[in-house]
Amino acid sequence: MKLSHPNAGVIPPVPTILDSAGKFDRDGMKLLIDSLIAKGVHGLFFLGTAGEFTLFTAEQREEIAELCLEYTNGRLPAWIGTGSNTVAETLRLSRHAAEHGATGIVIMNPYYYKLSGDALFAHYAAVLEAVDVPLMLYNFPAMTGQDLTPAFVARLAAHYPNVLGIKDTVDQLSHIRQMIMQVKAVSPDFSVFCGFDEYLLPTLAAGGDGAIAASANFAPELMLGVYDSFKQGDLAGVLSFQQRLIEIPALYAIDDPFIASIKEAVRLSGVPVSTFSLASPGIWSAEHEEKLKLIFSRAGIAQG
Repeated sequence: MKLSHPNAGVIPPVPTILDSAGKFDRDGMKLLIDSLIAKGVHGLFFLGTAGEFTLFTAEQREEIAELCLEYTNGRLPAWIGTGSNTVAETLRLSRHAAEHGATGIVIMNPYYYKLSGDALFAHYAAVLEAVDVPLMLYNFPAMTGQDLTPAFVARLAAHYPNVLGIKDTVDQLSHIRQMIMQVKAVSPDFSVFCGFDEYLLPTLAAGGDGAIAASANFAPELMLGVYDSFKQGDLAGVLSFQQRLIEIPALYAIDDPFIASIKEAVRLSGVPVSTFSLASPGIWSAEHEEKLKLIFSRAGIAQG
């Protein structure tokens, strides 16, 4: 198999658009996909944390993946989150994504029972040996309760050449640095993406490859500005965009969980999509809205 390497750059973890009854909003999803492509992001990641993947049945996840892949239609690399607590469901979803033309699959480690290192390796190995498709790991220990360590990822990448990258969603720069150094030592083309917006610059400076972070859905110009300025050696540009980007993390503290905040930010940025969230079906208050608008103002993000 000829492997397609994950693009470096800025990839939004795309929210799944739902109507007010919680049903998949196909038209809203298409609108968001078109908007993101027009804004110049480097790829799309569907059915991750922002995509509320844990709250859908396998059948619903397949429906969402199918629409997203068919509508994206090769305009950008399209990655599908297929992780599950069981190997059987992970295999089912991974095969479905591969059959429908996904660039690759993104797999979070099981998130209830903590696995030994060998059991975790066997979980991924079962998928890698059964599905002939590029795989990106997804490390979010705050959600799963278990870290994918640099040593573990290096071991997996050394054994399986189609383990091509990781979304490392950790609030610790030393973890990202060690991921870059240890894994690229055994797999030089392995891509390391940070999962938190403000870590894009230090990730690039350490030799990493980009970010898969939520603000790329509503203010992609900030991370694209950091990325492009860094690649061009434009220090003044890097600092200008970085100083705006560091205003973003406050957005994720507006509500818990933060999924509704991301969707409301997409709406405030001018993409008229439904903001209903299964993860946080509470009421978006006027106080929440004012906090969001203040963050947009501080970050210099245009309101639609």
